Amino acid sequence: MSEENEGPEGSDNLEEPPAFFPYDGNRAREEINSSELVEVQIEGVFAAESNNKLSHFVLVSDGERKLPIIIGPFEARSIQLIMDNDRPDRPITHDLLKNILDRLEYPLDRVVIDDFWNTVYYAKLYLKKGGDGEEVEIDARPSDAIALAVRFEAPIYVADAILESAMDE
Repeated sequence: MSEENEGPEGSDNLEEPPAFFPYDGNRAREEINSSELVEVQIEGVFAAESNNKLSHFVLVSDGERKLPIIIGPFEARSIQLIMDNDRPDRPITHDLLKNILDRLEYPLDRVVIDDFWNTVYYAKLYLKKGGDGEEVEIDARPSDAIALAVRFEAPIYVADAILESAMDE
């Protein structure tokens, strides 16, 4: 469920690479990557305390299934600002990135959360060049991808296999 809880060196399991590296030896990963994409909506950004530690998460849902994704406090605030129609006096990092993409005429077309490995979700940004429609795919953390999606009013998709596995937990 977590994307933020890895140590500074990354995952302790070094036998397999994270999803953004080319890898063809994991059948489960192939099943997730080939599963149908389902559009989800943000239900909210929440905080929960456990063992005197505050965790933030964003909850997305397809209307029936819910997927909580643990995120950092800055990303939680960034998403919540837009959901509350609140604007800080100066642009924060996600606003800056949106401004850059707008100026370069590469608006965010959609966000896809399409992989899960070792309790970490992985996402991709899909940008479309304004003039010729060229599509660019960029790996991203789901929290950053969602923070950008709310700024661009872009749809968010999750692999059906990920939503199904979240229901089993």
